[in-house]
Amino acid sequence: MEINIIESKKESNGKKANITVSKFVRRWCFLVVFMLAGTSFTFAQKTESPAAKKESTTQARVTGLKYICVHVLELEKTLKLYREILGFKMSDAEILHGPGLEGMLVMKLKANDLEISLSLTAPEFIDTIGPVGNTNHNHFMLKVNDIGPIGDKLKEEGYELENDNYARDKYTFFVGPNGEIIGLSAWD
Repeated sequence: MEINIIESKKESNGKKANITVSKFVRRWCFLVVFMLAGTSFTFAQKTESPAAKKESTTQARVTGLKYICVHVLELEKTLKLYREILGFKMSDAEILHGPGLEGMLVMKLKANDLEISLSLTAPEFIDTIGPVGNTNHNHFMLKVNDIGPIGDKLKEEGYELENDNYARDKYTFFVGPNGEIIGLSAWD
């Protein structure tokens, strides 16, 4: 940055030059203070006290997205979209059995560390699983570090959990306030 200060021959011009220098110094001081305050604020947001770090590591919380499950209505178009266009690779497929699951085909597709499960109900079992939107289909599964306290808190807040044995089984589902189906999993 270049600073031009014109020296004056008259006293009145000298005051003008001093005013210009004064404005310049004030602006730079303001800018420096503003930058330091912003840096301090950012630093304060990023750093945690040892007590806060310990609390955040021991507190039950969500640690990531485990997978997303989508109910398949059109298999050919769905596979074309996810595999050919979006680049997911088939990692696994299985047919599930049990109450509310009988005959459900689940295809697991991966793209790096993201997994999407595509669920397709066998035609002969379409009437046994309930409506689309139940916990066997369209949902996302969140990874948690300790499901027990989270499940307990959800129940305290009035949420109905699909699996009452969530602490032992390390998973459950519930309906969020917007109708979204949310799964929680403490599986590795």
